[in-house]
Amino acid sequence: TMAHSKALLVLENFIGGKFVPCSSYIDSYNPSTGDVYCKVPDSGKEEVEAAVKAAKDAFPIWSSKSPLERSQILNKLADLIEHDLEAFAQAESKDQGKTITFARTVDIPRAVHNFRFFASSILHHVTECTEMPSMGCMHYTSRAPVGVAGLISPWNLPLYLLTWKIAPAIACGNTVVAKPSEMTSVTAWMMCKLLEKAGVPPGVVNIVFGTGAKAGEALVCHPDVPLISFTGSTLTAQRITEKSAPHCKRLSLELGGKNPAIIFDDADLSQCIPTTVRSSFANQGEICLCTSRIFVQRGIYNEFLKRFVAEAKKWKTGNPSDPTVNIGALISKEHLQKVRNYVKKAQAEGARILCGEGVDPLALPPGNQKGYFMLPTVITEVKDESCCMQEEIFGPVTCVVAFDTEEEVIKRANGVKYGLAATVWSGNVGRVHRVAHRLQSGLVWTNCWLVRDLNLPFGGMKASGIGREGAKDSYEFFTEVKTITIKH
Repeated sequence: TMAHSKALLVLENFIGGKFVPCSSYIDSYNPSTGDVYCKVPDSGKEEVEAAVKAAKDAFPIWSSKSPLERSQILNKLADLIEHDLEAFAQAESKDQGKTITFARTVDIPRAVHNFRFFASSILHHVTECTEMPSMGCMHYTSRAPVGVAGLISPWNLPLYLLTWKIAPAIACGNTVVAKPSEMTSVTAWMMCKLLEKAGVPPGVVNIVFGTGAKAGEALVCHPDVPLISFTGSTLTAQRITEKSAPHCKRLSLELGGKNPAIIFDDADLSQCIPTTVRSSFANQGEICLCTSRIFVQRGIYNEFLKRFVAEAKKWKTGNPSDPTVNIGALISKEHLQKVRNYVKKAQAEGARILCGEGVDPLALPPGNQKGYFMLPTVITEVKDESCCMQEEIFGPVTCVVAFDTEEEVIKRANGVKYGLAATVWSGNVGRVHRVAHRLQSGLVWTNCWLVRDLNLPFGGMKASGIGREGAKDSYEFFTEVKTITIKH
């Protein structure tokens, strides 16, 4: 009915500092109820063309501002988002399905921090200089913004990962056309409302909503977009690489993971177990850094398993807006089906499901019966060759297996196509260093998980991506370097 559709939130593209309606829209669902609650623009070539033009037009003025001027604007934007933190957290939780607690304590504070961090780091870069007295020459480098950056961000940490790209791109003096996931576009649209007040000139940040196949493709193929920064699946990244190759674009790709946790028999289990439950199931397991393969040394395997399952069962699944809930809804009906199918495959292969999917009853509040929920699920007695041990599941599912020696576990941990993150638990500092050096992984956390210093490189090896992000790495990606030689 008309009355019903009026209540739906309708998003608009943000191009050249203005909200622009779109001719067609996509339904976006509230994952915790299964209802359509939002209409997202189904943008394509035309909308992307307009956004790129706005970004190109804004580039001369924005790129000629000093780093300090840009820094002040980024800080103002951070303050405005922080001021509306609760509204952003509520929107993120409703749109994505994550718990209000996670949105409030992780997603939105981190989005604020992303702007503050790059507002600060942009003031501290130095260029290089070398001298050649024998030739009467000196050389120095100079860095300049590249132009229009195309930024494509995923649905799992929507504002957090979008701002992790926008902040360094505009801090460096580029202008951007960003495309968030069509499943989680609301917080990006809310942020657009704050840009003018923060002092971001029109056209510096343009946001085009829509699908990867239409809007994303148009952005990646646009000849006037020399940079593409993408976070998402390895499959999509392959397509981006193919499509952008004829234009010689610069790519930064942060892809999936199949991250191991390695738990040696001298680990402090009182720290290890709660942290490993978190690293397996936080944000419904929908974080590229989640641990989905847990290797436990045989001597403590049974004790670990017993305590780990007991702890996992304490996690409460339900209405994301309930502050006592630990696990919210998965992003979509299709994704829930995909994650459940992995559990079915494991069972068919003879693995044991110790808790969660198909084992324990899932009791949901009346309003959430049609939502996309799943209990934290622990699989054991699964072979290393199984798809559950090789492929990224991206849900609240983890596999626990036993190992005997250090040598063996390193080989098994490295035996997947991915190499994003790993965690190592041991009280032996020598072993911690040895193992960390040999793991094929862009990030290794020992005796902790997800402790980030944004100064340092973030990214993966192998099929987990190309390039790194961080203070120095993002600066290098979002600027073009020139070497100048002066003979005196």
